[in-house]
Amino acid sequence: MSADSMSLEQIQREMAAAIMRPLTPDEDMQAQAADGRSMNAVAGSFIAPNSLLTAFERLEIYNRQYWYRLLDALMEDFRALRAVIGGRAFEAMSVAYLTDHPSRSFTMRNLGSKLVEWLPNHPEFAGRRLRLALDVVRIEWALVEAFDSPERTPLTLDQIATLDAGSRLSLQPHVQLLALDYEADDIVLALHDRQKRETSEAGQKHENPSPAPANLPGLRRKRTWVAAHRVDLSVYYRRLQEEEFLTLAAIRQGLQLAEALESGFRNSTVSAEKLPLRVKAWFANWAEFGWICAPDLESLLEK
Repeated sequence: MSADSMSLEQIQREMAAAIMRPLTPDEDMQAQAADGRSMNAVAGSFIAPNSLLTAFERLEIYNRQYWYRLLDALMEDFRALRAVIGGRAFEAMSVAYLTDHPSRSFTMRNLGSKLVEWLPNHPEFAGRRLRLALDVVRIEWALVEAFDSPERTPLTLDQIATLDAGSRLSLQPHVQLLALDYEADDIVLALHDRQKRETSEAGQKHENPSPAPANLPGLRRKRTWVAAHRVDLSVYYRRLQEEEFLTLAAIRQGLQLAEALESGFRNSTVSAEKLPLRVKAWFANWAEFGWICAPDLESLLEK
């Protein structure tokens, strides 16, 4: 089939399929299309050669640039994950992930949106650091979500003081709640700081394209609860008590305030005498951070 007999849509689909096909280990375009056709023939069906390059070579430029751009974008969002599993494993993981979940959005922002779900089903890329890698990828994606998710008008502390047991609340969309197996928030912050230092020294030394997994101190599993949130266009992580995390999660689920607090303290060892002071301190912090807002009308109608 030649370009003359193909519709614009067919040409676009042929080219998209070609440039989205993974590169060879030598970073060349593959010799065959996914359906077994010669890529020379595919390229020649809609691209003309010029005096310097064949149709295959011209298409190969787009194929390479597509993958270089996507791999760089994914690395930018998951630098700590790359450090944890190593550069070689990260690149192999990225190619496999992007083959399963190619870019479907006009923005690179959504490129890693499925990685949190995908990685547990492909443990071979993380090896013995799988549990830590799963925590790290969740934290790094939470950073993306917290940075550009919407923000609604928060309730003031005076408004919160008028609530009763049957009140329903909502959390800011940018607040991301994470229950982790490790104190991985500290690890991510440390690795990001190291990456910044290495980037600042880029003019003095070349970055290793395939670094070995980072040396990490002896890690012990420790249940850790974290909220990622945005303040003045910067993202921060804040450690939470387990009861606080469970209460916030219940508020996000739309439970009434009394039900949310019951969910948070159901298996808690906090004494009845200390409970009111703890809840009061939580709400003071939440109001200061602007985390609490009124539920939208649609969510109320669903109850």
